[in-house]
Amino acid sequence: MSSQPVAERATKQTPIVVSIITEKSVRCRGCRRMMRAGGFSATVQNRPVCLQCGGLLGLVFLRRGNITLTKRACKLSARWMVVVKWSRARRRQERQGVLVEPQALEQARLQSAADEHQRQKRRARAATRRELQDQQYTSDFATAIRARYPASPPGIERPIAEHACAKYSGRVGRTAAAKELDAEMIHRAVVAHIRHANTRYDRLIASGVSRNEARELVRTLIDETLSCWRGEF
Repeated sequence: MSSQPVAERATKQTPIVVSIITEKSVRCRGCRRMMRAGGFSATVQNRPVCLQCGGLLGLVFLRRGNITLTKRACKLSARWMVVVKWSRARRRQERQGVLVEPQALEQARLQSAADEHQRQKRRARAATRRELQDQQYTSDFATAIRARYPASPPGIERPIAEHACAKYSGRVGRTAAAKELDAEMIHRAVVAHIRHANTRYDRLIASGVSRNEARELVRTLIDETLSCWRGEF
C-alpha cells in the first residue's frame, strides 16, 4: 500500500488519528503482517495499516498529561498524529497522546526545561487569582442569601455559601446559573442546608427510608423554616 495518502495528510493542519490496538491482533492491509494488541494502527482509506505501511515509521509516542510539552512537540514536528484508544466502558475513542518526530520531542523537552521556573511562577499567580475570585464569588453568594432570607440566623449565610460553592463538589453553587446568582440556585442551596441541618432527613435516610420519601416527610418543616427566614412570620 502506498504511503502517499498519509504523508500528504499528516500535517499540523490535518493530523491523522492513530489507534492503539485493543483486539488480540489486527492484520495490516498493506504488508499483511499481524499487528498485536497494544501496538499502533493507522487507518488509511478505511483500512487498518501498520505505521510502516502508513508512512509513519520513526515517530515516537508522547503520552498525554503534559499540555505544554505536547503543544511544543506538535508545533516543532513536521508530522504529528493524535493517538486514541477505544474505551469499552464509555463506548468511545479517547485520546491517549500523540506521535511526533523524535527530534521535535527532544527540542520541546529542552525548551520546557529552560522555562519551567517561569511557568511555575505563572501557574502560582493564576492559582492565586482563581482563589481570590472564588472567595469573592462565595462572598457574593452569601450576600445574595442574606438579601433573600433577611430573617435567617445571623451569619448562617456564610457556611451555606461555602458548602454550596465548594470547588470540585458538583454542588448547586458550582453551576453556571448559580454563578449568575440565580434566585432558584440560591433557594436550592438554602433548602439543602435546612434539610440536613434542621430536619431529621439524614436520620431517615440512615434508617432505610428512600430519598424521595424522606424529602416528603420533611417538606413541611423546610417550608416553614423558609417562611421564617424570609421574615413572613
